[in-house]
Amino acid sequence: MVATVDKADSVNWHSLSADDTLLRLNSSLRGLSSQQAYDRIGDYGKNIVPAKPPPSVLQRFLVQFHNILIYILIVAALITFFMGHYADMAVIIAVVIANAIIGFIQEGKAEHAVAAIRKLLSNHATVLRAGEHITIDSSDLVPGDIVILEAGDKVPADVRLLEVHGLQAAEAILTGESVPVAKTTQELQTDTMISERTCIAFSGTLITHGQATGVVVATGKNTEIGHISHMLEQIGKLTTPLVQQMATFAKLLTVFILLVATALILHGHYSGHHIVSEMLVLVVAICVAAIPEGLPAVLTITLAVGVQAMARRNAIVRRLPAIETLGSISVICTDKTGTLTCNKMQVTKVVEYENTYNISGVGYAPEGDVTVNGQQVDINSLINLQDIALAASLCNDSSIYQKDNEWLVNGDPMEGALLSLAQKIMPDITTTWQRIDSIPFAAEQKFMASLNYHENNYTAFLKGAPEKILSMCTQQNKQNGETMPIDIAYWQEQVNILAGQGLRVLAVAKRGLSKPSNTLHEQDIADHLTFIGLVALIDPSRPEVVAAISACNGAGIGVKMITGDHALTASAIGRELGLPNSEQVLTGKDLDSMSDSILRQKVLECNIFARTTPKHKLRLVEALQSYNFIVAMTGDGVNDAPALKRADVGIAMGIQGSELAKEESELVLVDDNFASIVAAVQEGRTVYDNIKKVITWTLPTNAGEASILIIAILLHLQPPITAVQILWINFVTAITLGIALAFEPTESTAMQRPPRQAQQGLLSPALVWQVLFVAFLFICGAFSMYYYAISEQLSISYAHTLALNTIVVMEVFYLFYMRNIYTTALTWRLIKGTKIIWYTITGIVIAQLIITYMPWFNKVLGTAPLSLLDGMLVIGVGLILFVILEVEKQVRIRILSSLAKA
Repeated sequence: MVATVDKADSVNWHSLSADDTLLRLNSSLRGLSSQQAYDRIGDYGKNIVPAKPPPSVLQRFLVQFHNILIYILIVAALITFFMGHYADMAVIIAVVIANAIIGFIQEGKAEHAVAAIRKLLSNHATVLRAGEHITIDSSDLVPGDIVILEAGDKVPADVRLLEVHGLQAAEAILTGESVPVAKTTQELQTDTMISERTCIAFSGTLITHGQATGVVVATGKNTEIGHISHMLEQIGKLTTPLVQQMATFAKLLTVFILLVATALILHGHYSGHHIVSEMLVLVVAICVAAIPEGLPAVLTITLAVGVQAMARRNAIVRRLPAIETLGSISVICTDKTGTLTCNKMQVTKVVEYENTYNISGVGYAPEGDVTVNGQQVDINSLINLQDIALAASLCNDSSIYQKDNEWLVNGDPMEGALLSLAQKIMPDITTTWQRIDSIPFAAEQKFMASLNYHENNYTAFLKGAPEKILSMCTQQNKQNGETMPIDIAYWQEQVNILAGQGLRVLAVAKRGLSKPSNTLHEQDIADHLTFIGLVALIDPSRPEVVAAISACNGAGIGVKMITGDHALTASAIGRELGLPNSEQVLTGKDLDSMSDSILRQKVLECNIFARTTPKHKLRLVEALQSYNFIVAMTGDGVNDAPALKRADVGIAMGIQGSELAKEESELVLVDDNFASIVAAVQEGRTVYDNIKKVITWTLPTNAGEASILIIAILLHLQPPITAVQILWINFVTAITLGIALAFEPTESTAMQRPPRQAQQGLLSPALVWQVLFVAFLFICGAFSMYYYAISEQLSISYAHTLALNTIVVMEVFYLFYMRNIYTTALTWRLIKGTKIIWYTITGIVIAQLIITYMPWFNKVLGTAPLSLLDGMLVIGVGLILFVILEVEKQVRIRILSSLAKA
């Protein structure tokens, strides 16, 4: 029975000894019996991460219609249907369905998040049941099972290690640590960070070296990966600024349109100047004109254009609104490993007695220079440096190879870096050496050794922790290969200098042996070794990241490094990348000791956070969001997923990124390049600028169309255009002209402006002024042309046609004005326009010529052919509108600039 077994999530297993762990789990080194395992499955459940039932396909589709602006469009479609304007109705319905389909496809992937984390679990496990080795499905594992782990295995559950032989585990997906972690059986302090719990093998991580036996202490939802999955379920997904603002705007617009419609109906009824049926037709026309039915479609197209532009720049958008949010990012929280760095270890320095060599190169490629003070050295005369190369190559169990013009490592990343170093020093290094035996690396002994034969000489080479190797040495090599008594103080000082630069340091040594047996024993190399030198490694920063961070700073975007790596390493990378205040680093333990209020203060002061857990990353993102910052989080591991989900924009790495990280992100970088974020932000700002142009074009023109009829009703005037003509204008321009603005190129000042404030609404005072001013100009233009025709004693149909074409032409000129909202539009590039603008204008001109000069349309829409002179006059009115608006913009910009300087 399992009554005495402690629940896996209630014990700090890393702080218990192996014997105490077995006792608490009521297990033994022979493992559980089949009956015990069966009973415990009933108590603990299967070793799977429980998945939340996803919404049905129908539910996901119907929820796309749950938006007040969509409700308005549906009502508008019904209105146009009952009025008999079936073409307008078809356009509106098409817009509604298109938005629903796009949303369904783009946002319907969220349910895969937990499924992605479940895929990280191993499918099978080798266990001891009643003393016998058997292979079972990993879902049948229970706490107390004895598990056998070997190189290449994916750990099937959280395991307390009982016996290890050179075991190393790659935990980057969980902790962010870029190098495999050496595992031990030694119990640790209770408050030991997850990344430092060396006696635990975590579910979902990969065994890269060695073998081990351990006891399962946590399964399913109680594992560290299971905790992350639970955190994901508890985190609410933020909406985006665009979605929030559109929802607010839709509500305001709905209320306003209903109030205006009601007021007009009451006015018409009590004034007695309009019959009820005529009044109702006019009010319906006003409502349809005022409703920006093309806006959702144009916004969707604008976002889709941005998606295509970003895809060309190696960034894939998973949710359409997120691309707009990119343009308002104020802080980027970035993981270090694989994001700011290459996720490839590289030797950068080699230290021998009284000499330090700098090693250049990229990744694992065996190409680079060995220099001292910038001068390349002659390798042939440096005997000791050749010994270092031999140790790096021969005391090594990995290999490097080239695939698709990229050098990769098969095995331990640190050993891959040593192989690359060896071949930079001696390209034909291993052709005449033969390995006889080796002692694999083990965390307890802290070194690896190999016995090699060459020209009747037997030499043992060692690499390992400097303090361990130094304790075994009595001699050291000089540069020319001669020996001298070891200077321990010198080497300890060099180790401290390199560690202070954030470098990982390995020591290498050797010992010549008389002809031994074919087995290398520890006592053969326990002492009297010759110290050769130190090798310093780092996961180097990406070359292009420095410029990317500088560009972010220029755009007013802060960059914060949040990593699971060591503080010194993080600080060194921060200095190399030019992060401000890189000397100040806060660790996970520091964060644990802080209250939320203190963390809110520190998160503004500090840019580097080391030894963090998923919970820390989440707290940091939330602390930044408490200042109303728009926060982006980049990452590639499972450990990044909760913060990716909580951030306003989650950015995952496409190559190194885990499936879970991709599922929880809005943006995936195809090339894993932090520099691509700058391009993404630029495209995001372009999208927002274009959205702003679309809205600033749509609302004033709609207001102008509606205002013309409203003024006519209120002042008891003959409307310059009829209700059906308003619907025609609405039909022909609502989407076409707005779409043209979706393809506008990036403005020159896009990356020179500070981020847009998150709370900045669509209905800003400037936009309200623009709506009123443009509506006033439209009223003046339409009524002027209408009464000009009447004064010339032309027909009513002619006057209506003149006013109708004037409104359309004013909308075209207003489109050119909107092409640049920050500086002047009077430049050749802006006047020349884009292909899409001229395609759109050509289409509208043809449509207007058809309804003006074709008899059938004259009859249906109540239009009449215009003279050439009046056609020129219509164009002149549009030009006057453009000049007035451009003058007003320049005056407004100068006034605002003067106020800002004051």
